[in-house]
Amino acid sequence: MHTIDCGIQKDHYYYFFIGVLLLSPNEIENKLKSILFDVQKPGRYVGEEFNQIVKDWNHIDTHIAIAFPDIYDIGLPNLGLAILYEILNNREDVLAERVYSPWIDMENAMRINHIPLYSLESKRPIKAFDILGITIPYESLYSNVLNLINLAGIPIFSKYRSKNDPFIIAGGHATFNPEPMHAFIDAFVIGDGEEIINEIVNYYIDWKKENTPRQDFLNSLLEIPGIYVPIFYNVKYFSSGLIKSFNHNNPNAPLLIHKRIVPILPLPPINLLVPNIDVVHNRISVEIMRGCTRGCRFCQAGMITRPVRERSIDEIISYLDSAIKSTGFREISLMSLSSSDYTHIQELIEEISVHFKDKDINISLPSLRIETFSNELMQSFISKRKGNFTLAPESASDHLRTIINKPISTTELIRSVKEIYHHGWLSIKLYFLIGLPSESLKDVENIVDICKEVINIGHKEIGHRARLNVSVNTLIPKPHTPFQWSSLPSVEDIKRKQEIIINGLRKTGIKLNYSDNNNSLLESWLSRGDRRLSSVIFQAWKLGAKFDAWSEHFNFSLWLKAFDIIGIDPFFYSHRERKYDELLPWDHIHTGVRKTFIINECEKSKRGELTMDCRNGCYACGIQSNYQIVCNELRIR
Repeated sequence: MHTIDCGIQKDHYYYFFIGVLLLSPNEIENKLKSILFDVQKPGRYVGEEFNQIVKDWNHIDTHIAIAFPDIYDIGLPNLGLAILYEILNNREDVLAERVYSPWIDMENAMRINHIPLYSLESKRPIKAFDILGITIPYESLYSNVLNLINLAGIPIFSKYRSKNDPFIIAGGHATFNPEPMHAFIDAFVIGDGEEIINEIVNYYIDWKKENTPRQDFLNSLLEIPGIYVPIFYNVKYFSSGLIKSFNHNNPNAPLLIHKRIVPILPLPPINLLVPNIDVVHNRISVEIMRGCTRGCRFCQAGMITRPVRERSIDEIISYLDSAIKSTGFREISLMSLSSSDYTHIQELIEEISVHFKDKDINISLPSLRIETFSNELMQSFISKRKGNFTLAPESASDHLRTIINKPISTTELIRSVKEIYHHGWLSIKLYFLIGLPSESLKDVENIVDICKEVINIGHKEIGHRARLNVSVNTLIPKPHTPFQWSSLPSVEDIKRKQEIIINGLRKTGIKLNYSDNNNSLLESWLSRGDRRLSSVIFQAWKLGAKFDAWSEHFNFSLWLKAFDIIGIDPFFYSHRERKYDELLPWDHIHTGVRKTFIINECEKSKRGELTMDCRNGCYACGIQSNYQIVCNELRIR
């Protein structure tokens, strides 16, 4: 057993390693027996789920831990982790096990009892693994990533890790601007992970055989397209705070990191884990389509996941047949950014209805576009439950929907609402954005008016059983979108608009949720930040920031204090218009979409011009030429 040291000071940063021994699995299990009865939901921490994969540690040389930096309840249903778990464990020469962030009570018990972060399958310390892979789907998980690394007894800063520490590799949508987390992650995977994960493992196995310094493995990763290794790059700044230059310090490091795509979607994982406790999604999730052709100008996911790739109906049915048998789940989620845009969605729903007519299967389509679902599609649902039917008009004004390139009319929205209530749904959920470019207070008042009209329609169709839930979020101009050069509206402006909606919907029976302004500010700072944000993130974590995605634990004052200690004005990242020629922190990450196309979309937005669905014609976004593909040929394979 080896002691992990505590309180080492280097470069004026303290590393809060927990003072633990590198315990054996038996020692960890024995310690767990004394604490699990005193924490909430102990099923989060014991593993042994149905379909769990357990391999012989001593007979496999390469050990990988895959992590979701939030609690089990949210991380276990994550489809990305499920995919990697199956891909890695399908290899005979690799063992992959899981880890999630412990909740506050469990973390306290672990620290008090000197229990390091461990994997669920074998109860081995995460520090004993060769690679720790972390998925980061959204920026509010950044502080949890640091906390997870710390609980594992691994140096938080990558430059201080030794050959005995796991390599930490991260991927996910939040890593398309990797710079705020550059100091903590050894390498980032940009784009689809299904193929690149095996390439990383192969390079690791070769490096381990050669027994060379740690940095040699990171250097070898530069040969893999889609890998970004931050230590091989330097950034310089002007006195104004703008980026002066971004250069490599290693001749093998590419100046542009092109995202990875898998041209044909691999088979989804069949033996999904069946959770020990109730989690956010107890269901089979199948990705029927990846990517989107709509080009909504606010939507980062739609830009970074191009091109569209669809699964065939036969493949989906075959998969569902196997997954239902292997899990016993009776709910199916047909996942994509816009499920009703799937080319054969009507036929797919009907085929599922026929094929599983005796199995009492419920279907959910978590993402529907108003203009693409039909009366026939609604009638095809075999679910007997009538829960929320979710629509996302984003704005209540036709002209604003043109600006954001979401060409649906208010007339279409009202027609859809009537059909939904008429077909028996009791509740509708509407998503709106505020803080859109050129938005007026009248546009915000229109949200109130249209919500009142919708609930009145519900009352006429089904009486006072009709429910309407409204979610209003503040637009965050995200990297790689046409709005990436835009400024976030002032806090006062957003508060004024929120008050209009709150007062307008009072005593209407409509349930309203709206984004917390402090959450929106933090998201804008972290998503649009540069390398200097690493010091802020570390400082905020030292002050106690974690579980920032949870309202009861989010402490905005800690982040303000962290910015103040480091000496950075956070509003530099959020409330500042950028020029097209400014070097942006994420410009070295190439999504396959040309910057000239994004600039053109920004200009068209200002002119109030639409760009139609690229299924109807190519607009030369760059994805075809950069990847030598033909989008229409990729759609269904």
